[in-house]
Amino acid sequence: MVLHRLRSTPPAGLDLDAIRAELEVPGPFPPEVLAAADAAARAPREDAARVDATDIDLVTIDPPGSRDLDQALAIEPLSDGWRVRYAIADVAAWVAPDGPVDREARARTQTYYAPDRRVPMHPPVLGEGAASLLPDGSRPAVLWTIDVAGDGTTQAVDVRRATVRSRAQLTYADVQADLDAGRAPAAVAALPSLGSALLADARRRGAIDLGLPEQVVTRADDGSWDLSLRADLPAEHWNAQVSLLTGRAAAQLMLDARVGILRTLPSPDPAQLPRLRRAAANLGIAWPDDLGPGPLLASLDPSRPRHAAFADLAAELLRGAGYSLVSGAGTVRHPGDDDPDDDEAGDVGHAGVGGPYAHVTAPLRRLVDRFATEVCVAVAGGREVPTWVLDALPLLPDAMADGDRRSRQLDRAVVDAAEALVLSTRVGQVFPAAVVETGERFGTVVLDEPAVRGRCDTRDLPLGAEIRVRCTEADVAARTVRFERVS
Repeated sequence: MVLHRLRSTPPAGLDLDAIRAELEVPGPFPPEVLAAADAAARAPREDAARVDATDIDLVTIDPPGSRDLDQALAIEPLSDGWRVRYAIADVAAWVAPDGPVDREARARTQTYYAPDRRVPMHPPVLGEGAASLLPDGSRPAVLWTIDVAGDGTTQAVDVRRATVRSRAQLTYADVQADLDAGRAPAAVAALPSLGSALLADARRRGAIDLGLPEQVVTRADDGSWDLSLRADLPAEHWNAQVSLLTGRAAAQLMLDARVGILRTLPSPDPAQLPRLRRAAANLGIAWPDDLGPGPLLASLDPSRPRHAAFADLAAELLRGAGYSLVSGAGTVRHPGDDDPDDDEAGDVGHAGVGGPYAHVTAPLRRLVDRFATEVCVAVAGGREVPTWVLDALPLLPDAMADGDRRSRQLDRAVVDAAEALVLSTRVGQVFPAAVVETGERFGTVVLDEPAVRGRCDTRDLPLGAEIRVRCTEADVAARTVRFERVS
């Protein structure tokens, strides 16, 4: 039965500028910010404590075409584990506190991404030039040195300012191909063994990773738009674990010093687990009583519809992320607590990571990382945290929440518009699909091709089933698509 008349809007294309304007994504940098960035790029701020680490053969790993390179990596195998050296762009060497670039970065909070272009947090002369860890000369950096045991646990942590030099700019595909062929640079040759050990440790800690592929919007050379599902390469999973390793080390430094800012995510509500266990049983997924949701999800294959449906439902376990201040006697004050003298101990962990965690590895693209890094450098060096950092910390949770919300809305709006656009000339056609959500009035399906996710106006859909659906609506202006089940 057709529940909605077949409707489409003319395929006028994606007006990404209109979406950015609607969501109040920042525009061009003011002239005074550009002038200050140009001046800073010519004269980085000196630091007497900076050490020379240019002898370390570091490399960067990023998506193709990236210029804002936050991290450079070198892994040294030890007799029972690894020594990880992770250099992070030292934004404080270029951005003066309370200067024009700093104030603009605080207003933006992060870099915003869309298929046509990114809106950077810092002017390109810094974020994609002087401060970026490009392989064209020495750069100021914050150098983390972390010793990891063979079982993936952290043994020792050091962080200090350094001068570093990246030897090569690699992509994830480059690294994966070189690892597969046995010709990877020495700096990343041990990435598979280190990454596997860190993943195993994450599973023991109960970390929760949904493992769902990313919905990607791309534009072809002829100007047409396409949607696809992209799963991470193994090298991306391993590299992400190095970033998480560093964030966990940073969180522990701040907790021990009782000052800083953490990225937190509440532990799953036990009341949610019975529903998920029933869903697993209905989907034919065995869930042993002694196994947590994290290890179960790690064992699933998201390319299988029933497994993807379960992972989609499990997303409810990863809600409520925020930034929380470490203060006083080792307590955490959460955003919204207006009385700093009334701190209450809270959940300092991040359920997705499986322990305390802080953002410190992307300061060119995310504001909070610069301030958390300054706390860690001061604490590790036995120095007082700078006043300008302490003054900023209470302002960051709300600022980052606003920026994160805008970033999510931009991502969702772009995908929604692209879904409607690619289906706007195919209303009435029938597609294979998998059911990822079901309800009394409607459900949610994911098409095999194109990679569209949308509402299906059919009651009591069989969760995880592969069905056929007809597109009944594709409205580009409203950014909506709808389907009905036909078999």
